[in-house]
Amino acid sequence: MTTRSAGQSWSLDIALAQGGFDALHPEGKGTLEQLGHDHTDFDKVFALVKSGAMQPKAWGAIAAQAQRRAEHHESLGFARTASDLYLRAAVMYGRAQYSIFDPADARKAKLRERCDHCVARLGVLRGNTVRRVELDFEGQTIYALLHLPDRPVTGAPAVILGPGMDMIKEDYIHAAQRYYTAHGVVALSIEGPGQGETRANGCTVTLDNYERAIETYAGYLAGLPEVDEHRIGMFGISMSGYWSLRALANPDTRLRAVASYEAVSGDFETIFERAQPSFKNNYLYMAGYTDEEAFDRELKQRMPLGELVRNIERPVLLGIGEFDELTPVENAIATFEKITAPKEMRVYENEFHPLGGVAAEVFAYSAEWVRRTLDGAFDTPGRDERFFVHRDGETTEGSADPRWWLGAAPANLEQLRGAQS
Repeated sequence: MTTRSAGQSWSLDIALAQGGFDALHPEGKGTLEQLGHDHTDFDKVFALVKSGAMQPKAWGAIAAQAQRRAEHHESLGFARTASDLYLRAAVMYGRAQYSIFDPADARKAKLRERCDHCVARLGVLRGNTVRRVELDFEGQTIYALLHLPDRPVTGAPAVILGPGMDMIKEDYIHAAQRYYTAHGVVALSIEGPGQGETRANGCTVTLDNYERAIETYAGYLAGLPEVDEHRIGMFGISMSGYWSLRALANPDTRLRAVASYEAVSGDFETIFERAQPSFKNNYLYMAGYTDEEAFDRELKQRMPLGELVRNIERPVLLGIGEFDELTPVENAIATFEKITAPKEMRVYENEFHPLGGVAAEVFAYSAEWVRRTLDGAFDTPGRDERFFVHRDGETTEGSADPRWWLGAAPANLEQLRGAQS
Protein backbone atom coordinates (compact mmCIF):
# COMPACT_ATOMS: atom_id res chain seq x y z
CA MET A 1 0.00 0.00 0.00
CA THR A 2 1.29 3.49 -0.84
CA THR A 3 1.99 6.08 1.83
CA ARG A 4 -0.81 8.30 0.53
CA SER A 5 -3.29 5.44 0.30
CA ALA A 6 -2.63 4.36 3.88
CA GLY A 7 -2.73 7.90 5.24
CA GLN A 8 -5.73 9.16 3.29
CA SER A 9 -8.05 6.16 3.28
CA TRP A 10 -10.24 7.98 5.80
CA SER A 11 -10.99 10.69 3.21
CA LEU A 12 -12.29 8.14 0.71
CA ASP A 13 -14.49 6.62 3.41
CA ILE A 14 -15.95 10.04 4.19
CA ALA A 15 -16.58 10.66 0.49
CA LEU A 16 -18.39 7.32 0.16
CA ALA A 17 -20.42 7.89 3.31
CA GLN A 18 -21.49 11.41 2.35
CA GLY A 19 -21.74 11.27 -1.42
CA GLY A 20 -21.80 7.62 -2.41
CA PHE A 21 -20.10 6.34 -5.54
CA ASP A 22 -20.70 9.65 -7.32
CA ALA A 23 -18.35 11.42 -4.91
CA LEU A 24 -15.49 9.23 -6.17
CA HIS A 25 -16.51 8.87 -9.81
CA PRO A 26 -18.94 11.60 -10.93
CA GLU A 27 -21.78 10.12 -13.01
CA GLY A 28 -19.92 6.82 -13.08
CA LYS A 29 -23.17 4.88 -12.79
CA GLY A 30 -23.86 5.70 -16.43
CA THR A 31 -20.69 3.87 -17.44
CA LEU A 32 -21.39 0.91 -15.17
CA GLU A 33 -24.79 0.50 -16.85
CA GLN A 34 -22.94 0.04 -20.15
CA LEU A 35 -20.93 -2.67 -18.39
CA GLY A 36 -23.99 -4.71 -17.50
CA HIS A 37 -24.90 -3.28 -14.09
CA ASP A 38 -28.59 -2.70 -13.52
CA HIS A 39 -29.18 0.69 -11.90
CA THR A 40 -31.44 -0.84 -9.24
CA ASP A 41 -28.67 -3.26 -8.22
CA PHE A 42 -26.23 -0.37 -8.10
CA ASP A 43 -28.50 1.65 -5.83
CA LYS A 44 -29.02 -1.32 -3.51
CA VAL A 45 -25.26 -1.82 -3.20
CA PHE A 46 -24.45 1.77 -2.32
CA ALA A 47 -27.32 2.01 0.13
CA LEU A 48 -25.23 -0.50 2.11
CA VAL A 49 -21.82 1.15 1.65
CA LYS A 50 -20.48 3.74 4.07
CA SER A 51 -16.78 2.90 3.73
CA GLY A 52 -14.46 1.19 1.28
CA ALA A 53 -14.21 -1.90 3.48
CA MET A 54 -17.95 -2.48 3.09
CA GLN A 55 -17.88 -2.82 -0.69
CA PRO A 56 -17.05 -6.54 -1.07
CA LYS A 57 -19.85 -7.51 1.32
CA ALA A 58 -22.41 -5.23 -0.35
CA TRP A 59 -21.57 -6.24 -3.93
CA GLY A 60 -21.59 -9.90 -2.95
CA ALA A 61 -24.92 -9.67 -1.14
CA ILE A 62 -26.78 -8.03 -4.03
CA ALA A 63 -25.07 -10.37 -6.50
CA ALA A 64 -26.46 -13.33 -4.58
CA GLN A 65 -29.96 -11.89 -4.90
CA ALA A 66 -29.61 -11.68 -8.69
CA GLN A 67 -28.15 -15.19 -8.83
CA ARG A 68 -31.08 -16.65 -6.90
CA ARG A 69 -33.56 -15.04 -9.27
CA ALA A 70 -31.54 -16.32 -12.23
CA GLU A 71 -31.70 -19.86 -10.88
CA HIS A 72 -35.46 -19.53 -10.39
CA HIS A 73 -36.05 -18.46 -14.01
CA GLU A 74 -33.64 -21.08 -15.35
CA SER A 75 -35.54 -23.81 -13.50
CA LEU A 76 -38.72 -22.71 -15.28
CA GLY A 77 -37.07 -22.65 -18.70
CA PHE A 78 -36.90 -18.88 -19.19
CA ALA A 79 -33.40 -18.86 -20.65
CA ARG A 80 -33.05 -15.23 -21.68
CA THR A 81 -34.40 -13.84 -18.42
CA ALA A 82 -32.11 -16.15 -16.49
CA SER A 83 -29.03 -15.29 -18.56
CA ASP A 84 -29.63 -11.57 -18.07
CA LEU A 85 -29.80 -12.07 -14.32
CA TYR A 86 -26.69 -14.25 -14.33
CA LEU A 87 -24.93 -11.38 -16.09
CA ARG A 88 -26.02 -8.94 -13.40
CA ALA A 89 -24.79 -11.33 -10.73
CA ALA A 90 -21.49 -11.97 -12.50
CA VAL A 91 -20.49 -8.32 -12.80
CA MET A 92 -21.37 -7.72 -9.15
CA TYR A 93 -19.40 -10.73 -7.95
CA GLY A 94 -16.61 -9.34 -10.11
CA ARG A 95 -16.79 -6.00 -8.28
CA ALA A 96 -16.80 -7.81 -4.93
CA GLN A 97 -13.68 -9.87 -5.63
CA TYR A 98 -11.89 -6.89 -7.18
CA SER A 99 -12.15 -5.00 -3.89
CA ILE A 100 -9.91 -7.60 -2.20
CA PHE A 101 -6.31 -6.99 -3.26
CA ASP A 102 -4.57 -9.93 -1.66
CA PRO A 103 -4.50 -12.72 -4.29
CA ALA A 104 -3.97 -15.24 -1.49
CA ASP A 105 -7.18 -14.19 0.29
CA ALA A 106 -9.53 -17.18 0.10
CA ARG A 107 -12.56 -14.87 0.01
CA LYS A 108 -11.37 -13.41 -3.28
CA ALA A 109 -11.16 -16.90 -4.77
CA LYS A 110 -14.66 -17.80 -3.54
CA LEU A 111 -16.16 -14.66 -5.08
CA ARG A 112 -14.31 -15.38 -8.31
CA GLU A 113 -15.81 -18.90 -8.31
CA ARG A 114 -19.28 -17.38 -8.03
CA CYS A 115 -18.53 -14.99 -10.90
CA ASP A 116 -17.21 -17.82 -13.10
CA HIS A 117 -20.24 -19.99 -12.31
CA CYS A 118 -22.64 -17.24 -13.37
CA VAL A 119 -20.71 -16.65 -16.60
CA ALA A 120 -20.72 -20.38 -17.34
CA ARG A 121 -24.50 -20.57 -16.88
CA LEU A 122 -24.96 -17.48 -19.01
CA GLY A 123 -22.84 -19.03 -21.76
CA VAL A 124 -24.91 -22.21 -21.80
CA LEU A 125 -28.19 -20.30 -21.86
CA ARG A 126 -26.97 -18.14 -24.75
CA GLY A 127 -26.05 -21.05 -26.99
CA ASN A 128 -22.34 -21.13 -26.16
CA THR A 129 -21.81 -17.71 -27.72
CA VAL A 130 -19.85 -16.59 -24.64
CA ARG A 131 -16.79 -18.80 -24.12
CA ARG A 132 -13.91 -18.82 -21.69
CA VAL A 133 -10.41 -18.47 -23.19
CA GLU A 134 -7.07 -19.31 -21.55
CA LEU A 135 -3.83 -18.68 -23.44
CA ASP A 136 -0.18 -19.36 -22.72
CA PHE A 137 1.78 -16.14 -22.39
CA GLU A 138 5.48 -15.99 -21.62
CA GLY A 139 5.31 -18.97 -19.28
CA GLN A 140 2.08 -17.89 -17.60
CA THR A 141 -1.62 -17.80 -18.44
CA ILE A 142 -3.81 -14.92 -19.59
CA TYR A 143 -7.61 -15.04 -19.52
CA ALA A 144 -10.38 -13.73 -21.77
CA LEU A 145 -13.97 -14.24 -22.87
CA LEU A 146 -14.84 -14.85 -26.51
CA HIS A 147 -18.14 -13.37 -27.69
CA LEU A 148 -19.65 -14.73 -30.91
CA PRO A 149 -22.63 -13.55 -32.95
CA ASP A 150 -25.83 -15.56 -32.55
CA ARG A 151 -25.58 -16.76 -36.15
CA PRO A 152 -22.50 -18.57 -37.50
CA VAL A 153 -19.98 -16.27 -39.22
CA THR A 154 -16.76 -16.76 -41.14
CA GLY A 155 -14.18 -14.10 -42.00
CA ALA A 156 -15.87 -11.52 -39.77
CA PRO A 157 -14.17 -8.46 -38.29
CA ALA A 158 -13.08 -8.77 -34.67
CA VAL A 159 -12.40 -6.39 -31.81
CA ILE A 160 -10.41 -6.74 -28.62
CA LEU A 161 -12.15 -5.09 -25.66
CA GLY A 162 -9.53 -3.82 -23.22
CA PRO A 163 -10.59 -3.08 -19.63
CA GLY A 164 -9.30 -0.31 -17.41
CA MET A 165 -7.04 -0.99 -14.44
CA ASP A 166 -10.01 -1.56 -12.15
CA MET A 167 -12.07 -3.62 -14.61
CA ILE A 168 -12.26 -7.30 -15.54
CA LYS A 169 -13.14 -9.25 -18.68
CA GLU A 170 -16.70 -9.90 -17.47
CA ASP A 171 -17.39 -6.16 -17.52
CA TYR A 172 -17.71 -6.28 -21.30
CA ILE A 173 -20.28 -9.09 -21.70
CA HIS A 174 -23.19 -6.67 -22.11
CA ALA A 175 -21.31 -4.24 -24.36
CA ALA A 176 -19.88 -7.06 -26.50
CA GLN A 177 -23.33 -8.27 -27.41
CA ARG A 178 -25.04 -4.92 -27.77
CA TYR A 179 -22.40 -3.11 -29.79
CA TYR A 180 -20.41 -5.85 -31.54
CA THR A 181 -21.82 -9.37 -31.89
CA ALA A 182 -25.29 -8.00 -32.68
CA HIS A 183 -23.61 -6.43 -35.74
CA GLY A 184 -21.75 -9.56 -36.83
CA VAL A 185 -18.46 -8.67 -35.12
CA VAL A 186 -16.52 -11.18 -33.03
CA ALA A 187 -15.39 -9.69 -29.71
CA LEU A 188 -12.78 -10.76 -27.18
CA SER A 189 -12.89 -9.16 -23.74
CA ILE A 190 -9.51 -9.58 -22.14
CA GLU A 191 -7.57 -9.45 -18.90
CA GLY A 192 -3.99 -8.49 -19.56
CA PRO A 193 -1.06 -8.75 -17.18
CA GLY A 194 -2.00 -7.29 -13.81
CA GLN A 195 -5.76 -7.68 -14.24
CA GLY A 196 -8.39 -10.04 -12.90
CA GLU A 197 -7.64 -13.74 -13.07
CA THR A 198 -4.43 -13.05 -14.96
CA ARG A 199 -3.04 -11.17 -11.95
CA ALA A 200 -4.58 -13.52 -9.38
CA ASN A 201 -2.67 -16.36 -11.02
CA GLY A 202 0.64 -14.53 -10.85
CA CYS A 203 1.08 -12.51 -14.05
CA THR A 204 1.94 -8.91 -13.17
CA VAL A 205 2.14 -5.95 -15.54
CA THR A 206 5.49 -4.53 -16.67
CA LEU A 207 6.29 -1.56 -18.83
CA ASP A 208 5.66 -3.39 -22.09
CA ASN A 209 4.25 -6.88 -21.54
CA TYR A 210 0.63 -5.73 -21.79
CA GLU A 211 1.10 -4.77 -25.43
CA ARG A 212 2.65 -8.17 -26.07
CA ALA A 213 -0.38 -9.77 -24.44
CA ILE A 214 -2.58 -7.78 -26.82
CA GLU A 215 -0.66 -9.31 -29.73
CA THR A 216 -1.12 -12.77 -28.21
CA TYR A 217 -4.86 -12.18 -28.07
CA ALA A 218 -4.87 -10.79 -31.62
CA GLY A 219 -3.00 -13.87 -32.80
CA TYR A 220 -5.62 -16.07 -31.16
CA LEU A 221 -8.40 -14.20 -32.95
CA ALA A 222 -6.54 -14.39 -36.26
CA GLY A 223 -6.50 -18.19 -35.96
CA LEU A 224 -10.28 -18.51 -35.59
CA PRO A 225 -12.29 -19.46 -38.69
CA GLU A 226 -14.90 -16.90 -37.65
CA VAL A 227 -12.39 -14.03 -37.97
CA ASP A 228 -10.75 -12.15 -40.85
CA GLU A 229 -7.16 -11.80 -39.63
CA HIS A 230 -6.81 -8.54 -41.55
CA ARG A 231 -9.73 -6.88 -39.75
CA ILE A 232 -8.86 -6.90 -36.06
CA GLY A 233 -9.28 -3.71 -34.03
CA MET A 234 -9.35 -2.71 -30.40
CA PHE A 235 -11.42 -0.61 -28.02
CA GLY A 236 -9.49 0.39 -24.92
CA ILE A 237 -10.78 2.36 -21.97
CA SER A 238 -8.68 4.13 -19.33
CA MET A 239 -5.41 2.22 -18.87
CA SER A 240 -6.29 -0.04 -21.81
CA GLY A 241 -6.61 3.16 -23.80
CA TYR A 242 -2.96 3.73 -22.92
CA TRP A 243 -1.92 0.13 -23.58
CA SER A 244 -3.76 0.03 -26.91
CA LEU A 245 -1.81 3.07 -28.11
CA ARG A 246 1.43 1.36 -27.13
CA ALA A 247 0.33 -1.73 -29.07
CA LEU A 248 -0.66 0.29 -32.14
CA ALA A 249 2.77 1.96 -32.15
CA ASN A 250 4.34 -1.44 -32.89
CA PRO A 251 4.89 -1.58 -36.68
CA ASP A 252 4.25 -5.35 -36.64
CA THR A 253 0.95 -5.18 -34.75
CA ARG A 254 -2.05 -7.13 -36.01
CA LEU A 255 -4.32 -4.28 -34.93
CA ARG A 256 -5.77 -2.30 -37.83
CA ALA A 257 -7.51 0.40 -35.77
CA VAL A 258 -7.83 1.54 -32.15
CA ALA A 259 -10.54 3.50 -30.36
CA SER A 260 -8.86 4.76 -27.18
CA TYR A 261 -10.99 6.46 -24.54
CA GLU A 262 -9.81 8.07 -21.29
CA ALA A 263 -6.23 6.99 -22.06
CA VAL A 264 -3.67 8.13 -19.52
CA SER A 265 -1.17 10.22 -21.46
CA GLY A 266 1.38 12.89 -20.71
CA ASP A 267 3.17 12.34 -17.41
CA PHE A 268 1.90 9.93 -14.77
CA GLU A 269 2.11 12.39 -11.89
CA THR A 270 -1.59 13.25 -12.06
CA ILE A 271 -2.90 9.69 -11.84
CA PHE A 272 -0.35 8.46 -9.31
CA GLU A 273 0.35 11.51 -7.13
CA ARG A 274 -2.61 13.89 -7.36
CA ALA A 275 -5.68 11.74 -8.08
CA GLN A 276 -7.38 9.47 -5.56
CA PRO A 277 -4.61 7.47 -3.85
CA SER A 278 -6.38 4.21 -4.66
CA PHE A 279 -5.24 4.47 -8.30
CA LYS A 280 -1.57 4.18 -7.44
CA ASN A 281 -2.28 1.56 -4.80
CA ASN A 282 -4.14 -0.51 -7.40
CA TYR A 283 -1.32 -0.22 -9.90
CA LEU A 284 1.30 -1.31 -7.38
CA TYR A 285 -0.78 -4.45 -6.87
CA MET A 286 -1.06 -4.97 -10.62
CA ALA A 287 2.69 -4.59 -11.07
CA GLY A 288 3.56 -6.70 -8.03
CA TYR A 289 5.38 -3.93 -6.15
CA THR A 290 5.39 -3.39 -2.40
CA ASP A 291 8.20 -0.79 -2.48
CA GLU A 292 6.69 2.51 -3.65
CA GLU A 293 10.07 4.18 -4.28
CA ALA A 294 11.20 1.26 -6.43
CA PHE A 295 7.93 1.45 -8.38
CA ASP A 296 8.42 5.17 -9.01
CA ARG A 297 12.00 4.67 -10.15
CA GLU A 298 11.61 1.51 -12.20
CA LEU A 299 8.17 1.87 -13.73
CA LYS A 300 6.31 5.16 -13.20
CA GLN A 301 9.08 7.33 -14.67
CA ARG A 302 9.22 5.16 -17.79
CA MET A 303 5.47 4.96 -18.48
CA PRO A 304 4.69 8.24 -20.31
CA LEU A 305 3.97 7.71 -24.01
CA GLY A 306 6.09 10.67 -25.06
CA GLU A 307 7.25 10.35 -28.67
CA LEU A 308 6.20 6.71 -28.98
CA VAL A 309 2.86 7.66 -30.52
CA ARG A 310 4.66 9.12 -33.54
CA ASN A 311 5.23 5.48 -34.59
CA ILE A 312 1.49 4.87 -34.99
CA GLU A 313 0.61 4.24 -38.64
CA ARG A 314 -3.01 3.06 -38.49
CA PRO A 315 -6.27 4.88 -37.74
CA VAL A 316 -6.85 5.96 -34.17
CA LEU A 317 -9.74 7.58 -32.29
CA LEU A 318 -9.10 9.36 -28.99
CA GLY A 319 -11.85 10.44 -26.60
CA ILE A 320 -11.62 12.11 -23.20
CA GLY A 321 -13.60 14.19 -20.74
CA GLU A 322 -12.79 17.89 -20.48
CA PHE A 323 -12.03 17.49 -16.77
CA ASP A 324 -10.65 13.95 -16.70
CA GLU A 325 -9.08 13.72 -13.26
CA LEU A 326 -6.33 11.31 -14.38
CA THR A 327 -5.13 13.10 -17.53
CA PRO A 328 -5.38 16.87 -18.06
CA VAL A 329 -7.15 17.46 -21.35
CA GLU A 330 -4.23 19.50 -22.69
CA ASN A 331 -1.98 16.47 -22.20
CA ALA A 332 -4.39 14.32 -24.19
CA ILE A 333 -4.56 16.90 -26.99
CA ALA A 334 -0.76 17.12 -27.03
CA THR A 335 -0.54 13.34 -27.41
CA PHE A 336 -3.09 13.46 -30.22
CA GLU A 337 -1.15 16.15 -32.05
CA LYS A 338 2.00 14.02 -32.08
CA ILE A 339 0.19 11.27 -33.99
CA THR A 340 0.67 11.46 -37.76
CA ALA A 341 -1.57 8.51 -38.72
CA PRO A 342 -5.24 9.05 -39.71
CA LYS A 343 -6.77 10.28 -36.47
CA GLU A 344 -9.84 11.66 -34.76
CA MET A 345 -10.35 13.24 -31.34
CA ARG A 346 -13.46 13.96 -29.29
CA VAL A 347 -13.43 15.99 -26.07
CA TYR A 348 -16.63 15.88 -24.01
CA GLU A 349 -17.58 19.04 -22.14
CA ASN A 350 -17.69 18.91 -18.32
CA GLU A 351 -17.09 15.15 -18.28
CA PHE A 352 -14.79 13.42 -15.83
CA HIS A 353 -12.82 10.19 -16.19
CA PRO A 354 -15.81 7.81 -16.24
CA LEU A 355 -17.47 9.74 -19.11
CA GLY A 356 -20.66 8.69 -17.35
CA GLY A 357 -22.85 11.42 -18.78
CA VAL A 358 -22.10 10.30 -22.35
CA ALA A 359 -21.30 6.64 -21.76
CA ALA A 360 -24.03 5.23 -24.01
CA GLU A 361 -22.97 7.56 -26.82
CA VAL A 362 -19.28 6.73 -26.34
CA PHE A 363 -19.81 2.96 -26.42
CA ALA A 364 -22.08 3.16 -29.46
CA TYR A 365 -19.92 5.61 -31.42
CA SER A 366 -16.60 3.92 -30.73
CA ALA A 367 -18.02 0.54 -31.76
CA GLU A 368 -19.43 1.94 -35.00
CA TRP A 369 -16.18 3.80 -35.67
CA VAL A 370 -14.14 0.60 -35.21
CA ARG A 371 -16.50 -1.43 -37.40
CA ARG A 372 -16.41 1.14 -40.20
CA THR A 373 -12.65 1.61 -39.95
CA LEU A 374 -12.06 -2.14 -40.23
CA ASP A 375 -14.17 -2.00 -43.40
CA GLY A 376 -11.86 0.65 -44.89
CA ALA A 377 -13.32 3.96 -43.76
CA PHE A 378 -11.26 6.72 -42.10
CA ASP A 379 -7.94 5.35 -43.41
CA THR A 380 -7.15 8.43 -45.50
CA PRO A 381 -3.56 9.71 -45.12
CA GLY A 382 -3.54 13.08 -43.37
CA ARG A 383 -6.99 12.65 -41.86
CA ASP A 384 -7.25 14.89 -38.78
CA GLU A 385 -10.75 15.30 -37.37
CA ARG A 386 -11.40 17.12 -34.09
CA PHE A 387 -14.62 17.63 -32.17
CA PHE A 388 -15.63 19.31 -28.93
CA VAL A 389 -18.92 17.79 -27.78
CA HIS A 390 -20.98 20.24 -25.73
CA ARG A 391 -23.39 19.34 -22.95
CA ASP A 392 -26.24 21.16 -24.69
CA GLY A 393 -26.13 18.85 -27.73
CA GLU A 394 -24.03 21.10 -29.94
CA THR A 395 -20.74 19.82 -31.37
CA THR A 396 -17.91 22.09 -32.44
CA GLU A 397 -16.19 20.65 -35.51
CA GLY A 398 -12.58 21.33 -36.45
CA SER A 399 -11.25 21.83 -32.92
CA ALA A 400 -11.18 19.74 -29.75
CA ASP A 401 -10.07 22.73 -27.64
CA PRO A 402 -12.58 23.84 -24.98
CA ARG A 403 -14.36 27.00 -26.13
CA TRP A 404 -13.62 28.85 -22.89
CA TRP A 405 -9.91 28.80 -23.81
CA LEU A 406 -10.82 31.62 -26.26
CA GLY A 407 -8.35 30.44 -28.86
CA ALA A 408 -5.43 30.21 -26.42
CA ALA A 409 -4.02 27.06 -24.83
CA PRO A 410 -2.09 25.97 -21.71
CA ALA A 411 1.65 26.57 -21.88
CA ASN A 412 2.70 22.96 -22.50
CA LEU A 413 0.31 22.64 -25.43
CA GLU A 414 1.30 26.03 -26.85
CA GLN A 415 4.96 24.97 -26.73
CA LEU A 416 4.25 21.76 -28.60
CA ARG A 417 2.25 23.59 -31.24
CA GLY A 418 4.97 26.16 -31.62
CA ALA A 419 7.62 23.47 -32.08
CA GLN A 420 5.54 21.70 -34.72
CA SER A 421 4.67 24.80 -36.73
